[in-house]
Amino acid sequence: MADNAVDSKTKLANMTDDYSLERVPAEGKTPMWRVLIVQIGGFVALSQFMLGAELGYGMSFWDAVIATTVGSTFLEFIAFGLGVAGQREGLSTSLLSKWTGFGTIGSAVVGLTFGISLIGWFGIQNSIFAQGIIALLPGHVSFPLVAAITGLVVTFSVLFGFKGLSWTSNISVPAFIIVIGIATYSMFKGHTLTGLITMAAPGAALSMSAAITMVTGNFIIGAIIMPDLNRFNHNAKDVFWVSVIGTLIGELGVNVLGVLMAHAVGKEEIMPIIYQLTGGFGILLVIFSSVKVNDLNLYSASLDFANFFKQVFRKDFNRGAITIVSGLIGTFLSVVGLIDHFSDFLTLLGLVFPPIASIMFIDYWVLKRSRHELDESRLVGQLPSKEERFPLVTIIAWAGGTLAGAYANWGIQSLNVLVISGALYYLGMKLFDRKRLEA
Repeated sequence: MADNAVDSKTKLANMTDDYSLERVPAEGKTPMWRVLIVQIGGFVALSQFMLGAELGYGMSFWDAVIATTVGSTFLEFIAFGLGVAGQREGLSTSLLSKWTGFGTIGSAVVGLTFGISLIGWFGIQNSIFAQGIIALLPGHVSFPLVAAITGLVVTFSVLFGFKGLSWTSNISVPAFIIVIGIATYSMFKGHTLTGLITMAAPGAALSMSAAITMVTGNFIIGAIIMPDLNRFNHNAKDVFWVSVIGTLIGELGVNVLGVLMAHAVGKEEIMPIIYQLTGGFGILLVIFSSVKVNDLNLYSASLDFANFFKQVFRKDFNRGAITIVSGLIGTFLSVVGLIDHFSDFLTLLGLVFPPIASIMFIDYWVLKRSRHELDESRLVGQLPSKEERFPLVTIIAWAGGTLAGAYANWGIQSLNVLVISGALYYLGMKLFDRKRLEA
């Protein structure tokens, strides 16, 4: 009896930990369609519609399409590269960064930075979730109370790792598609496609540079955490389909619909748009479908924090326990009104995070500085035994790219960040690399 209890406890611990600090073994791999559904679920979300609506409110249709295409295409290339790296190595993003330019301490910094940003996303999505429920309830309902309840519900679902993500996505993605179908049908009852496409922006003008930076800010986290999901894929072909289909349906498709709906309704707030086009039924489905993207936010945040504690304190904290704490923090952020700063949040992400993706991509696919150690350890299913400190070149490339994006008044901010940080890292490592590995 006691042995059964111990076995059950061990099984639960393994399920909630979800290979957060090790390679995903062969038996942990999953069919491509499961990863694809989760990936689509991450894009087909209210935050994506919020972005599309904001673009449509301040831009013409074709300008918004150009901004979306430019912002997502370049990142798609990097996202695919990082996804394949994660699939090959079976490692989460923050753990992979340890051997792709950031070293032990840098990997911890990456994990902490990602974790904080993903908790911010969790707070934004949870606010939308709570607002939707309040819109359907009669009388005055406390927003903090509803936000607290919804945050705890989502937190519980993420305790069970990738399997929990797959379960919620299998239900919520179809629900969200139904809402989009109803909203699209309603939109075209009162407007023609030609009329919506040729319509002038209903709000204050939004510049192309600012729009592309917002697009990359919205997509950059999804691009960087590609290894978190694709480490469960079997091969690079699976990663390709997950990356391409997920982006076409989610990034481009949802953005375009958001732009058209903003033109049709003349508003940039997504809940009034959904309510006007679909009524209470649409809001109800949107509420439920928003759960799956918050699952993904909290899941990746828990992996990042697990890596942070491992690298800094040399402690293996269970991912499930970290999920609970992260969920509570994210819930608190939603209660205090983080959603009011959505645009500023996207702009910040568009400057700070692209250098991480660029540096990891250049290191793994171009410089291949730790590929030998990764290849040897992968054959035995272990992590590389050698580590390096936070390279000075990485720090300079990260800071230089971010500052260039923030203060350069030419070109497109977020793309400047990607190119400059990647170039600084490549040249710096070629000229000054004094890679000293510790046993």
